[in-house]
Order: sequence, then structure tokens, then C-alpha cells
Amino acid sequence: MTVILDGKTLRNKLLDELKVKIDKSNIKPGLSVILVGDDPASKIYVDNKKKTAEKLGIRSEVITYCANVEEGVILDKIQELNKDDTVHAILVQLPLPKHIDKEKIINAISPEKDVDCFTTENYGKLAAGLEPAVYPCTPKGILLLLDEYGIDLDGKHVVVVGRSNLVGKPMSLMALRRNATVTTCHSHTKNLASITKTADVLISAVGEVLIEEDMINENIVVVDVGISRDKNGKIRGDVDFETVCGKTSYISPVPGGVGPMTIASLMLNTYELFEKLLKRSR
Repeated sequence: MTVILDGKTLRNKLLDELKVKIDKSNIKPGLSVILVGDDPASKIYVDNKKKTAEKLGIRSEVITYCANVEEGVILDKIQELNKDDTVHAILVQLPLPKHIDKEKIINAISPEKDVDCFTTENYGKLAAGLEPAVYPCTPKGILLLLDEYGIDLDGKHVVVVGRSNLVGKPMSLMALRRNATVTTCHSHTKNLASITKTADVLISAVGEVLIEEDMINENIVVVDVGISRDKNGKIRGDVDFETVCGKTSYISPVPGGVGPMTIASLMLNTYELFEKLLKRSR
């Protein structure tokens, strides 16, 4: 019988526990989000982050700029936030307009306030097997979800489809930390199905329908990170859920699986950075 990996229920549980901690603290965590331009999807993501933070008692501010803002203005604001003791976590919502150097902007954030683990310092620590300030939100959320259902990666063959810096690469690195044997696939991988069929755990983070029933074996664990819309506008993931579901031991739905866990991880990361910065200031 297939078990659905319920990200909504776990998110609610984790955030309820986090709110109890925040309510007990005299000082509140501070999260600052920088939003550049008027991308509708980015606005929705940022609004959701702000609403969730405020419900938890996290002080959240969204700093908005028009799409043609000069790069130097954003860099100056980040330096200001770096020096602000009431700001414990900084997030720059991606994508950024083409005239802005994404790497320069991201690396302007103090690694101690890098809530997404995007800076070269934190990402480098992750790749080197060291401890970053916090772990990337989506891969962290995936591992929390797997842990909740007692799915151990030790010795398992984990196939990650996707090599983005946001999900695919850090997910592969974090699975390796759990002693998994990891194969990372991408757009140039030949005979993808021959690889996915060998997986004990399949994590797909591509953003288009890709994984079908004939690409997996029985009793596999499937984590669907992708999100797109079908011709009718319905949200769906990378996995053909209806046909794949019956062959899996565990599977995450879209929506309601990894998405809620990403938001939960962002809030948990904000609190972790808050605690670490408080300890350094004592």
C-alpha cells in the first residue's frame, strides 16, 4: 500500500513547535526579504513567506524595488541589513533582472545571515562536507519529510533528477551526507529510465512532466519537487502521479508535499540563524 508523504501536516507540526519557542523569547527573530521587479510568481512566494513568518511571531519585512533599480542600490541595502542586529536572516528572491549580477548580490549577504545557503562560503562548506550556517531550504525540507516517515537513506541508491544550485546539487550533497549512493541525472543524461529503474529513492526536481510508470520499479520512494501547470492550468509535478503512485512505497504529492516543507525550512532556518547570532553576541 502506497503511503503519501504529507508535507502539509508535517509543516503544521513543525511550525506549531517553532511558534512555542518564539513565543517564549523576549527577542524576536528578524527576516528581511528583498524583492526586485514585478514577477507575479515571486510576489506570491514572498507574500506567503511574510504571512507565515508573521503568524509565528517572526518580524518580517519585504523590501521592494522596481525592475530597473541599479545594482548598487541593492548592494547598499544588503550591507545595511548585514549591520542591523535586529535582522537575523536575509533572503533575495530570485530570479533577478538580467542587468543585475546575481552572484554579486547573493555574496553580499553575510554568510551568518544567509537563510538560503546561497553564498559561496556556505555553499562551499556544504560541498566540502563542513557545516554551513544553515542547510538549503528545499533539500532540508525533503530530508525532514523522509525522516518523519522513517525513510533511512543509509546505503540506499538515491537518484536525483536535476542539477540546479537550488535543489538538485545540494540535494545530492546532502544525501551523500546520509551515506546514500547518489546518482545525479540532468538534461544530457542518456537512457534516463535505465538509471531511475535502479533507484531506491527517486527525487525529481526539473519542473516538467518527466517520470512515468515504466521508469520506476516496485516499492520505490518518490519525492516530486517539480511544479508546473497542465493545459487546463492545474498544478502538477514532474511525476505522472496517477500511474506511478501504485508502484511506490512512498510518494509525495504536488501540491502538498515538498512545497509546504520548503516554507517550513525557511522559518526553521530563520530561527537557527537567530539563535546562533544571539549566542555570538553574548
